[in-house]
Amino acid sequence: MDLVIFLPLIIIMGLFMFFASRRQKKAMQATIDLHESLQVGDRIHTTSGMEATVTGIGDDTVELEIAPGVVTTWMKLAVRDKIGPDTDEDEDFEEIDDIDDQESTATEITESPNKKD
Repeated sequence: MDLVIFLPLIIIMGLFMFFASRRQKKAMQATIDLHESLQVGDRIHTTSGMEATVTGIGDDTVELEIAPGVVTTWMKLAVRDKIGPDTDEDEDFEEIDDIDDQESTATEITESPNKKD
């Protein structure tokens, strides 16, 4: 009687462990592929959220330019992902400037200095 209850539980636990380890292996392989594909000039994100440009690559380290003329050495494991060429950060800032201009114009229109009380 106990075997009837215990056997399905063991099968379910075994399947769960199998799929969990498989997912972990895929994630680790993706990280290894990313580190092997790094090239000088690539824009990347680090695990701490910093954006940088790869200026040099060693066995376990990468040299990252985090500001013009500022190059630091990081472990490859700190590289989270590449920033694609379609990402243009300047466009984001232009959109914010446009929104600020529209808001200030709207404020000027609604708050006329010739207002009578």
